Amino acid sequence: MMTWDEAQSYCKKTYTDLAIVRNLVESINIGKIIPKLSYAWIGLHRDWSWSDQSKSAFRYWLSGKPDNRYNTCVSMSNYYGKWEDYPCETQLPFSCYSVKKQKVVSIRLNPKEQNMDLTSHAVQEAILQQIKTELRKKGMSDDVNLRWKKQPDGKVFHKE
Repeated sequence: MMTWDEAQSYCKKTYTDLAIVRNLVESINIGKIIPKLSYAWIGLHRDWSWSDQSKSAFRYWLSGKPDNRYNTCVSMSNYYGKWEDYPCETQLPFSCYSVKKQKVVSIRLNPKEQNMDLTSHAVQEAILQQIKTELRKKGMSDDVNLRWKKQPDGKVFHKE
């Protein structure tokens, strides 16, 4: 339970920012994690802009809202994920989001065995496991996912 400003500060330090809601599905999904019969802060605030400066025209207000009675921030109800303007100083639960970072890395393989079938799923998985093992030895965390990226032709590897 925090004020809107405290929640935003916490989210920025710990994740990315307060939750940004871009569509009905996201609004409903966030609404499902809010404590029963409660409201929670989202990243829309006073001037109806998103706290992370992202753009989204989606709005999902409760009927008759916003009524601009307060110097307001926006909370979401757990009932259908609808929104209401609320005094920013109110202490409420909140929802943060984080951004998954993705990095594409190219590698060059020189197989010791020239007849190795690099199209084999088992061979590709074995190589990926070896790469994961080496990266973990160098400090990569366990929550990182590695996978092969297929080219437009459906292949992972190409001969040079």
